Amino acid sequence: MADLDTHPFYITTAISYPNGKPHIGHAYEAIAADVIARFQRQMGRPVRFQTGTDEHGLKMARKAEEQGRTPRELADEMSGYFKQMCDALNISYDRFIRTSDTDHHRASQAIWEAMAAKGDLYLDRYEGWYSVRDEAFYDESELVEGEGGERLSPQGTPVEWTVEESWFFRLSKYREPLLDLLKTPGFLEPVSRRNEMIAFVEQGLRDLSVSRTSFDWGVKVPGSETHVMYVWVDALTNYLTGLGYPDDTEMMREFWPASLHLIGKDIVRFHTIYWPAFLMSADLPLPRKVFGHGFLLNRGQKESKSLGNVTDPLGLAETFGVDALRYFLLREVAFGQDGSYSPEAIVLRANAELANSFGNLAQRTLSMIAKNMDGRLEAFEAAEADVSLHSMLAFVCQTELPQEFERLSFSTGIDAWLRAVYACNQYVDEQAPWALKKTDPARMKAVLQTLFKALRDLAIAIQPVIPDKAAALLDQLGIPAAERTYADLRDNKDWFERLIASGFTIAPPTPLFPRLELPADAESA
Repeated sequence: MADLDTHPFYITTAISYPNGKPHIGHAYEAIAADVIARFQRQMGRPVRFQTGTDEHGLKMARKAEEQGRTPRELADEMSGYFKQMCDALNISYDRFIRTSDTDHHRASQAIWEAMAAKGDLYLDRYEGWYSVRDEAFYDESELVEGEGGERLSPQGTPVEWTVEESWFFRLSKYREPLLDLLKTPGFLEPVSRRNEMIAFVEQGLRDLSVSRTSFDWGVKVPGSETHVMYVWVDALTNYLTGLGYPDDTEMMREFWPASLHLIGKDIVRFHTIYWPAFLMSADLPLPRKVFGHGFLLNRGQKESKSLGNVTDPLGLAETFGVDALRYFLLREVAFGQDGSYSPEAIVLRANAELANSFGNLAQRTLSMIAKNMDGRLEAFEAAEADVSLHSMLAFVCQTELPQEFERLSFSTGIDAWLRAVYACNQYVDEQAPWALKKTDPARMKAVLQTLFKALRDLAIAIQPVIPDKAAALLDQLGIPAAERTYADLRDNKDWFERLIASGFTIAPPTPLFPRLELPADAESA
């Protein structure tokens, strides 16, 4: 294993716009961020993980008006659904932030005042195209033509001509520093997103309208009370709010700049052009990395209400299990690219890899130890085959999987882990402990305890992806919660001897992954 990095790690998701209930895309980003946060904790790093909801803007104001409610009433209800989703999917966030929180208003006004002090804000008149659905301004050259000849944003959303007094941010001033930043290796990934943003900045930047007067649901502009901040100034500042900005807090000193902003590919511009420019203006350090992941498609189609294919992630989790869903999403899709899912694919993947391979390995190993050794462990002499299996597992669990997860190559890391699972199953078939029981009981015990050690390594390595099931297996193995890190895989060499000395016994195991069945209504799932 490479030397462990113990520097603090701050990861954020995009904050979700709660004008509708969560869909599978929200779950995908939250789960991926949670896997990263758990992985970094296992690597021994102090971790701060933040997610939440982006509640201001014209879209929320209009939605509330349509329903005869106040924006606050709508935000309170809808934000609750997103928090419920995070809790149900076992998302280990440190703060679930809401942009309607009092401390967030204070932080947003503080960064505004810092930009104003730099001379980067001025009052003028805005005339241009605005997408309420995207909460984004678009130049005429960016618009596309719809089927009926109407103008649409690059995302295909309706735009409307807007004329109002507005504060402007001198975005054009930061063209060269932004180009330098975007060309910095590792700042924006995948590379395809970086190339898109470099091309966008190279064609020239216009100053950005950063306030609105046509509605009042938002953060008030300091000294200009008829204006509320453009929702993206407010939303992006949430990453600072959660650390106590503008105060010189211990969290700000420890965790800023952010180690990773994890976002969808459709909002890369806001996070790699607007956000760095705001931070430069406010004389604040820039985030170390922004990663724009792809979309998750339902049977190859983008989810939309009009197609009637929007999936409730909580329904999927209830049907297939939280850990099975988490495993599928990180295993199935090469992170950064678009991917597809279906109930059939979830069942196939979970049954073949979790139930039949990993789950069955644990079940038959622990059952045989409980039955043939009275559940007791003892010292044994390892044969060449045992040492070979252990060496393979050590490389996968201590080096290969952590390296791939550090690169955010989750599917590749899980594939390496699965190869180790298959190797263990092949070892069982070749050693045939059921036959050794009659011919060589001492060798049978060596084989079963070699597998016991392998289960411990496999369970620790895969914890970030399937935290509940991995913890349940480690509990059955008698591994203390304090000894489940990647450092324990490398350095905790006498754990097995201490377990023997403690008198620990293995009870008949409970199956980890019951086989899944495809629901009768899978076509509409």
